[in-house]
Amino acid sequence: MKNILFGIALACAALLGGACRADTVTVYTSANFAPLVIDGGARGIYPDLIAHLNRKKLGDTTFRLVYLPRKRLQAQLENGTLDGIVIGMMPEWFNDGAQKKYLWTAPFALDRFVLVSNAAKPVDPDIPATLRGKIIGLTLGYVYPGIDEWIVRNGLIRTDAPSEEKNLEKLLRERVDCSAVVESMARYFIHTKHLHGKFKLAPMPGHATERRFLAPRAQQAVFERLAPVIAKLREDPEWRRALTEYE
Repeated sequence: MKNILFGIALACAALLGGACRADTVTVYTSANFAPLVIDGGARGIYPDLIAHLNRKKLGDTTFRLVYLPRKRLQAQLENGTLDGIVIGMMPEWFNDGAQKKYLWTAPFALDRFVLVSNAAKPVDPDIPATLRGKIIGLTLGYVYPGIDEWIVRNGLIRTDAPSEEKNLEKLLRERVDCSAVVESMARYFIHTKHLHGKFKLAPMPGHATERRFLAPRAQQAVFERLAPVIAKLREDPEWRRALTEYE
């Protein structure tokens, strides 16, 4: 009888332990540039946001940030094998403007692309006659809605680098004539590298970049816990204070 009771107690303990065990959700990013990700993920806007969400204690869910190259991330999304959610994307990058293929939170940040060129040799996107034949640095594997068409229409020559930071380094060495990067990254690069006055920034055509969380439909339960928090994030005083480090 004692053995039977002991066995029942063990079974109950196992069930209770399983019920209390936190559900760890992998949050993938293909970003590897400041201020989104700094020092290999030790800090940056995305690591800080994941830490912020974990402090919110969304039920028994905890989040961990993992880097995945853009091509692999997109392939896994398309074949249904991605075992997590994605941070910092927008529907137009995945041909999902109607938001039918995937689940999308409200934007938690807005950014825009700018054309960066050397101040001594500026490239003006509003003067088409000066653009043909110019070499523009972009990020390998990335699609740029609106900008890709603008590049072709104006006769620029695209060359790719692994990251936006690498493209700005190439621009400093005059290996490219200009580069299209998100404004927050360009300004953070200029500030931290003490390059004020070195570059010219000009707005690019196309929509503003809305940074959202993307969830495959298999992750609907996670999405339903996350979406209400993200919808209020831009008004969250704690989060707004955290962002001042990167402005």
